[in-house]
Amino acid sequence: MKGKVKFFNMDKRFGFITGDDGKDYFVHLSQVVDQVALREEDEVEFDGSEGDRGLVANNVKKE
Repeated sequence: MKGKVKFFNMDKRFGFITGDDGKDYFVHLSQVVDQVALREEDEVEFDGSEGDRGLVANNVKKE
């Protein structure tokens, strides 16, 4: 799935991505390929799944 970074805090190592489906996905730095910094509005590709607390982005890659 594709999406855009809505928010990402490098100090806390997490943020949210808005997917093309209009839903928000939680993302942790550990799920970002090569652990590159994400910034607001960056376009990304990711695998979305249902986690314990809601939607989660996995295997996140910057485009």
